[in-house]
Amino acid sequence: MKNKEGWDGKLRMEPPKAVITNPEALEDSDYSDPEAPPVDEIDADEDLLEGEDVNVEDIDLVHCRISSIAALHLERFNKLQRLCLRQNQISRVDFPSNVAATLTELDLYDNLISHLKGLDEFQNLTSLDFSFNKLKHIKNISHLVKLTELFFVQNKISKIEGLEGLTVLRNLELGANRIREIENLETLSALEELWLGKNKITEMKNLDSLSNLRIISIQSNRLTSITGLSALPNLEEIYLSHNAITDLSGLESNTTLRILDFSNNQVTNLEHLSTLKNLEELWGSNNKLASFEEVERELKDKEKLETVYFEGNPLQLNGPAVYRNKVRLALPQVTQIDATYVRV
Repeated sequence: MKNKEGWDGKLRMEPPKAVITNPEALEDSDYSDPEAPPVDEIDADEDLLEGEDVNVEDIDLVHCRISSIAALHLERFNKLQRLCLRQNQISRVDFPSNVAATLTELDLYDNLISHLKGLDEFQNLTSLDFSFNKLKHIKNISHLVKLTELFFVQNKISKIEGLEGLTVLRNLELGANRIREIENLETLSALEELWLGKNKITEMKNLDSLSNLRIISIQSNRLTSITGLSALPNLEEIYLSHNAITDLSGLESNTTLRILDFSNNQVTNLEHLSTLKNLEELWGSNNKLASFEEVERELKDKEKLETVYFEGNPLQLNGPAVYRNKVRLALPQVTQIDATYVRV
């Protein structure tokens, strides 16, 4: 039993006083001290790369229970360019200098890495994947100026930071983290794809400098409106599903838009789409759309429109037997309604 102070009734004498220098460790089961000496790693029982050609350019070791990079003896591979170590037990990035100098692609997806260290000598990397690790901060990568792809999916990152200098980066994936604000992207002038799904973002902002952006995904966040996209003339695809958006205003300037996904929101009508003449796919399932007349009025002039999703709306729920025929009559140019192709 516990009393109101939280005492569990088991302690019979007061323990000696101790000073805790890292109290955050008590609050976080995944806490690790970046300044602490590394935990001793157990060398592999066998050389996983024994017999491999020393001139090989690609090495792929997926799900091999690797915990020690040093045990792989990578220093013998002087021409290594692409290294995939997915689904292992690596907690520390520690590569030989010669390998760091030649690698262009490094994949450490699904490991146990909690700190971004050990990348100082990776000057030629173009692709880096730290998805599904235990990272809380983006650090020590701004010198990787040749990066074109960067993946941090499913970590514990709460702030977009440390990306200055990545001026040729084209694809940035930060989905499934703890980010609340879009920020610190000003220097990423070459960025074409930005993936921010499953975070805690309430507003799209600070995107004006990303004039080359073609794709933005911000699904499963906390948006209530569409904002911050008017300065993105090259935007072709936007994914907004699973938010709390009530109308589609805010897209009027995005005339190059081809794909619009606003499924699983609270949109009641299709107004504000008149300028989007290049729409090819419109995903609007599970909203509050109720008028076939409005569907025809707002979308019939979209000659390139091929795919529409309206299932889960009053349009479909109130008359499922006639729903598809009504959509076909309203939008004769469409070749796919929901998951089913239209029969000619």
